Amino acid sequence: MASKLKAEYAYLSDYFNIFPLMAHSEHSSSATKAADSHLRQQFDSNTAYPRKPKFQVSPLYDIHNQSESGESMSRKPIEIDGRTGEGGGQLVRVAIALAAVTTQPVRITNVRGNRPSRGGGGSGRSKKGDSSSSKGGGLKAQHVTAIRWLAEATEAEVEGLSVGSSTLTFIPRLPPSAALVNKSRKIKIVADTSAASTLLILQAILPFLLFAGGDEAKPIELEIQGGTNVDFSLSYEYLDQVLLSRLESSFEGVRVDRKVLRRGWSRGPQSRGSIALTIHPLKPGQPLRQVSPPANPYKGRPSDLRNVVHRIDVTMMGPSHTETSLQETLTKDIALAFPNAEINFKYFEDSHSEKQVYALLVARDASESLSWGSDDYVSGASHRQGKHGPAPVGLACVGEISRRVVSKLVNELLIPGSTVDQYLQDQLIIFQALAEGTTSFPRATAPESSSGDDVKIASQDMAQLDLGERMRKDKTDKPFGYGSLHAQTARWVASEILPSVEWYNKGTICKGVGTSFS
Repeated sequence: MASKLKAEYAYLSDYFNIFPLMAHSEHSSSATKAADSHLRQQFDSNTAYPRKPKFQVSPLYDIHNQSESGESMSRKPIEIDGRTGEGGGQLVRVAIALAAVTTQPVRITNVRGNRPSRGGGGSGRSKKGDSSSSKGGGLKAQHVTAIRWLAEATEAEVEGLSVGSSTLTFIPRLPPSAALVNKSRKIKIVADTSAASTLLILQAILPFLLFAGGDEAKPIELEIQGGTNVDFSLSYEYLDQVLLSRLESSFEGVRVDRKVLRRGWSRGPQSRGSIALTIHPLKPGQPLRQVSPPANPYKGRPSDLRNVVHRIDVTMMGPSHTETSLQETLTKDIALAFPNAEINFKYFEDSHSEKQVYALLVARDASESLSWGSDDYVSGASHRQGKHGPAPVGLACVGEISRRVVSKLVNELLIPGSTVDQYLQDQLIIFQALAEGTTSFPRATAPESSSGDDVKIASQDMAQLDLGERMRKDKTDKPFGYGSLHAQTARWVASEILPSVEWYNKGTICKGVGTSFS
């Protein structure tokens, strides 16, 4: 098995430089890395939030010590160390999202403690008692925007809600089912900067809105203004074609209509973008429940994963003069890596800027029930070379972005028993924790480190999930399980906020708490 996997791994490694390309900029040139570093610093040093709101507790609201799902709630805030695991913004989003859904108070210290300090670094040391200047990035504008809305919706008491704050206390009072009673179901959220990702804001509030149906479960219209194509964030295209598509097909009753109104890029000319969504909440008393999972098509043969791909959907963005070249290059590279797959070019969108080049590949199996995404941006800063001066940035970057997105897709499909890509896996965890019954979205370890047990666990028939003798309960005292550090950390946070959630076989299977509101 190991030798077969190594042979598969070697198949395209020379051409695509397969496994090292696991992040957007790891193998970019030094100029690209410098540009990306500058972007990180720029985003971490957003203009300070103009006011520091404090949401007062409503003395008229009766606090219950038990959620409607039966989950025991402690009114003492659960302490979360923001340096744990990946130690970034996702930890904050998952913790606050779950706290809002369950009305569980939470206190996060060392917010984004594993990220650079605002302004790009320094010693990381702070004065005693100065929470805003301690080591770590602190809250960013998009965190403040999302938490501010959740605080208003839940009538929460909040401390530390400002850009750069390293300690956040969030004490929600209203459950989702009561949050929009006698209130408008048309919501508009405007991020404080154009660089704040609309998709990361949505990631924090979507679980809450799915349970905010009230007595009649009427649709909720949501508009979020900010960035739609932002570095270090999922793109609108990934949200549309991968995340929401999988949520709708995997969980009963989930439906989110969506469209992009305006583009907002973090590269090149910046402007505030906008997305519009119509969220159809779950009905009263209805929990999240996974639709009968599809039979795993790999049948214990992880080396055949590329042959499982029936079609690859391609979305491209860039200046108009790159369309033909980008399509031709992607066609060649995809055909080399996936010779049996149909290639479907969904659309090309003119970005009007040579610094705004983006591609998304979505591989699908024949049943359309499984999908894997791979996307990337290319920074124009690394493509200004040329024999007679600067080369056209768009044309120069076509080969690089094609190889990068195809490489990452091949990587995903060499993972034993993979049914999700690495980014989708960590974004589904919060929904697994809240769901009723068992859910599973397997993605094991990398081929070079996989064992026979990994393959057996990840490639078992998903339609026959059973918490029987073969299931080994996971310890949840620290980040755990298969997948990226983001996925491991998300499981740990979910287990801290929801102590009754259970994980088995290195996070492969989750037994959720079955949250619902009558």
